[in-house]
Amino acid sequence: MIETAAHTIAATGDRDDDPAAAAADWPAWPTYGLVEDLLPVLMRWHNAGRRAALATLVTIEGSSPRPLGSEMAVSDHGEVAGYVSGGCVEGAVAAHAAGVLAGGPPVMLDYGAGSPVLDVQLTCGGRIGIFVRALSDLDTYVDTLNAARQARRAIDVTVDLDDGRHLFDTALPRGRRGFRSQHLPPPRLVVAGGDPVTLALCQLAPTFGFETILLRPYGPSCAPPGTTLVHYDTRPLARALSELNLDAHTAVYTLTHDLDDDDRVLAHALASPAFAIGALGSRRKTRERAARLRDAGFDAAAIDRLNSPAGLDIGARQPREIALSVLAELTTHRPHADAGTC
Repeated sequence: MIETAAHTIAATGDRDDDPAAAAADWPAWPTYGLVEDLLPVLMRWHNAGRRAALATLVTIEGSSPRPLGSEMAVSDHGEVAGYVSGGCVEGAVAAHAAGVLAGGPPVMLDYGAGSPVLDVQLTCGGRIGIFVRALSDLDTYVDTLNAARQARRAIDVTVDLDDGRHLFDTALPRGRRGFRSQHLPPPRLVVAGGDPVTLALCQLAPTFGFETILLRPYGPSCAPPGTTLVHYDTRPLARALSELNLDAHTAVYTLTHDLDDDDRVLAHALASPAFAIGALGSRRKTRERAARLRDAGFDAAAIDRLNSPAGLDIGARQPREIALSVLAELTTHRPHADAGTC
């Protein structure tokens, strides 16, 4: 994970009443904005004995560079991860987060067109509301979210917009103002193969947030260089597939260049709720593959789930270009979390 210190802004909160000055002291490059998954960051802060505040994008009027429910975390040591706008308000939000970490109450921030905060405006012309609160029970928060993640299940976090308390998979009492954020398991990508495209895909996919699993029957004992894999399996394909659980947050792409192996992987994936399934191959081979799958008992609806030739048509020719086209295709299909007021 990438994170950056907010210098004296978040560490001391001495500029909480001057958002413009706080923004002026903000780091030149928004590396904090490359962090989408805040849970590992919050777990690391908790293990280090730090406290944390969360800023959540809870209202949008007009345009916004970030979707509803986007979050930014700030520690009592001045570290920041995540972002809630296009960089227009993050410095000011961090200053307010320092204030709640210093003992202040939760605060609803109002920025953009028509907002009373004239010094911080949005280039997109919209208006956003950001709710900032301290995570007084950081241990419970990270433990609960991590347990759901390990079980590969979605979990709802509902925040009380009056006092900042949160509930898990539970609605607020009637009459309370709240905001619900859905937290999904990290997307997974299962890749079967061992060619240069496979290597490029395994190198790039984790940078897009995918937990990546590589299947290469009888392959080298060590994982390919330059990759960060959650699992590398060299066992015979039938055995590896028999122990591979695929859920609705997992994609499967086969790049083996072996018809039987590709068909075996696709049959396993099509029998699962995987959100995307793909295979390399020409359009002629795609038609032939579809015919074999029909002969194996798969109906038209199942075969329509198959992305083949794999990847969006971006004119890709080189391995990294083809890998990028596959990741672009995955981006169009991957599940997205729900969020909204309640």
